[in-house]
Amino acid sequence: MKTWNLEALYPSFESEEFQQALNTIDDMVEQAIAFATKELTSTDDAHRKLKDYLTHAEKMRSIVHRSYAYCSLTISVDTLNEDAAKYMNRLQATMAKTALPSTLFAKWLPQVENLDELIETDPELKEVEFYLKRIVDGSKYVLTDKEEMIISKLQQTGSTAWGRLQGELTSTLKVDYDGKDITLSEVRNLSSDPSQDVRKAAYEAEQAAYPKIAQAVAYAMNGVKGEVNIISEMRGFASPLAQAVYNSRMEESTLQALISSMKTYLPHFHKYLKRKAELLGHKNGLPYYDIFAPVGESNRTFTEEEAMEFIFDNFKTFSPELEGLARRAWEEEWIDFTPRQGKRGGAFCSNLHPIKESRIMTNFTGSFSNVITLAHELGHAYHGDRIFKEKVFNSSYTMPVAETASTFCETIVKNAALKEADTEEQIFILEQSLKGSTQVIVDILSRFIFEQNVFDARKTTPLNVRMLNDMMLAAQQEAYGDSLDPDYMAPYAWLNKPHYYRGGLSFYNFPYAFGLLFAKGIYAEFVKQGAPFVDKINLLLQKTGQMTVEDVASLVGLDLKSQSFWDSSLEVIKQEIDLFLELTA
Repeated sequence: MKTWNLEALYPSFESEEFQQALNTIDDMVEQAIAFATKELTSTDDAHRKLKDYLTHAEKMRSIVHRSYAYCSLTISVDTLNEDAAKYMNRLQATMAKTALPSTLFAKWLPQVENLDELIETDPELKEVEFYLKRIVDGSKYVLTDKEEMIISKLQQTGSTAWGRLQGELTSTLKVDYDGKDITLSEVRNLSSDPSQDVRKAAYEAEQAAYPKIAQAVAYAMNGVKGEVNIISEMRGFASPLAQAVYNSRMEESTLQALISSMKTYLPHFHKYLKRKAELLGHKNGLPYYDIFAPVGESNRTFTEEEAMEFIFDNFKTFSPELEGLARRAWEEEWIDFTPRQGKRGGAFCSNLHPIKESRIMTNFTGSFSNVITLAHELGHAYHGDRIFKEKVFNSSYTMPVAETASTFCETIVKNAALKEADTEEQIFILEQSLKGSTQVIVDILSRFIFEQNVFDARKTTPLNVRMLNDMMLAAQQEAYGDSLDPDYMAPYAWLNKPHYYRGGLSFYNFPYAFGLLFAKGIYAEFVKQGAPFVDKINLLLQKTGQMTVEDVASLVGLDLKSQSFWDSSLEVIKQEIDLFLELTA
């Protein structure tokens, strides 16, 4: 069992380093409050005050990020770890106090009349110009000092606590499969098993297990979405979606173009799903338990070492830097690979700016799709490596561009594997690619529709398990059409996705579609231009923390407000679908 090493953060919770960090954070928060309440009452000597605030905030962010990451990473693979939970709660409570200085600064900064002049004449301020001007622009959504403090504190026992409940319940849920209790992650991994009997039995076991925790998780959903509805309205946003678009640093016209393009191309995905259903012997559409079924001949499985070697070989077709980053992640134990009791499902990458490293969690069991997941998360780590070159204020990139490097790396691995395969393995690899694209376009669309409907409904009524199931089924039917078997859908798909339970991060669904199609467009340009384009991609990734998504795209000549761009990227996937239909005719 290969697990990650977190000692670069701290040796242990009991260590002098970690305990000292907690005390330092307490002191720095109090200093920030004292400074803001005393100094940010006027714009006299604004230049000094601005520099002092930023210097202190940068140091505080670094130590908080390092300490909180140690807790959150620990609890993600050991959800019942009492120390991690205790210190995470302490840090959350401490950081809630920073709402006051942050609010005071957000209100003070727009009052600095010569801010533009200060920025232009000070190289250090010029470096964080985007960050400062976003604060000025966002000040219209900032509430009173008292309201911001109350919200920050209540969120710790509100959406944050509800999110932890969902994570703990799903990670510790016992699923009765084949006479044994296994984890939800383990049973969901069986969805890609070569045996249809195994896939169906796993699906039925998974669906049978959800009612054990469904009511509690439904309360969590209501708690989170109710909170977000109230706060977004208080801030003056038209809706939680409008807030998500603003926080994504994108324009509504870009999202509209993306969603419109996705809907336009749904019939092509339906053709793929219906063909897959035929190949697997189904006559009434594809049952949900076979969505991830392997198609084509490939009995290849991977050990962790083999998976990484496969990734090394393919990453070097892009650049030595990308291969080197992946090797570093392997050699320095950045990756926690396999599922186990108490470990959360899914996969993620955490970029740790204070130590210029990343950590990756997967639930690796040896399948080709697991290798693709590894490539995806290593793409996030590569993005982090680019961002580490910037100041911490320029390191926070938004959700839509967050999936760009990861999806780009998936594309590298898939396309390289496709070239060296025979016909049967081509079908397998191609179907693996289409399976992922279908999830990111069709399933993501269903989740986007579902979340919109949940927010709207939650304004007037609490939502019970039956209502949430019905809303999920309706959203799936809208996105999948008649390509799925109506007798085997996924009514509880709202329960196992942690993204729904993050109060500060609504609509974490459309960014995946954005990232896939953005990456497809960038990859097409890389194929055309070759090695000289690598530097442009690296620059794009490095600047994602200090530009709107539209401006980021302009660095490589792309217009995101035009549906034709998204159509051209989806056309690439349509060509894969057409080839799949041809090879399986």
